[in-house]
Amino acid sequence: METSPVADRVTSRFVAGSTLERELAVCQKLQADGYLATLDHLGESVTSLAETEQARDAYLRALDEIARLSLQATVSIKLTQLGLDFSEPSSRAAVECLVARAKSIGRMVEVDMESSQYTDRTLALVSELHAKYGSVRAVIQAYLYRSASDIENLCRQSIPVRLCKGAYHESADVALPRKQDVDANYIRLMLELLDRGTYPAIASHDENIVRRAVGYVRERNIAADRFEFQMLYGIGRELQRRLVADGFRVRLYVPYGNAWYPYFMRRLAERPANVLFLARNLLRN
Repeated sequence: METSPVADRVTSRFVAGSTLERELAVCQKLQADGYLATLDHLGESVTSLAETEQARDAYLRALDEIARLSLQATVSIKLTQLGLDFSEPSSRAAVECLVARAKSIGRMVEVDMESSQYTDRTLALVSELHAKYGSVRAVIQAYLYRSASDIENLCRQSIPVRLCKGAYHESADVALPRKQDVDANYIRLMLELLDRGTYPAIASHDENIVRRAVGYVRERNIAADRFEFQMLYGIGRELQRRLVADGFRVRLYVPYGNAWYPYFMRRLAERPANVLFLARNLLRN
């Protein structure tokens, strides 16, 4: 299914392609149009050391190509894709290898946040690698109750943060269940990061939130090079264009690879309007 022509047609708006070569071509075009990028080699939980090594090597190749092509790009990784579920030492070694390589070429590794069962281990590893190398960014999900405390701790360490709303199903014991409460918490955390954070990334397609961020940085005279907006490739293109035209930095999260299904389903789940968008796009084509 994931490699069929029908699947390719369905996902081409949101996924750069199945190969690194197609990914790089997309990122070069985006850079020419004024965007930054983060490369995401699709995949999550692995079950063997061999799969961990394959994922690590895919990211090492991506980092080498980023350097060769002088792309203003980062890579975005998931710890479960690098073996966290079955070998924490192997996962740690793989991530450290990637962060060291990113530092050597003047780029950054963005460590995605997965479900809440991984939060403590993810942030502990980010803190450790930041202290040793820099060149790493944490991701914080606004729907978790703990996120204000986590952001305070990360800001104290001068660790860059990407703030997102959160796309995993979580119980009301650990996450805000109502959208309006998540949105309000997102704004509170966003303003904290804009005031105190180290080059934060505001990851949202919500136009109300983006307008609030733009208004706040203008009111506070926060320079456009002190933060960036992050959005998903293929979603909200007009908003992305407007931000770039207004002089803001916009980094697009550009996935590639065959393991698109979990990624794609989460994108539809977190933003139901994407279902209607996809249907219209398929009918046009």
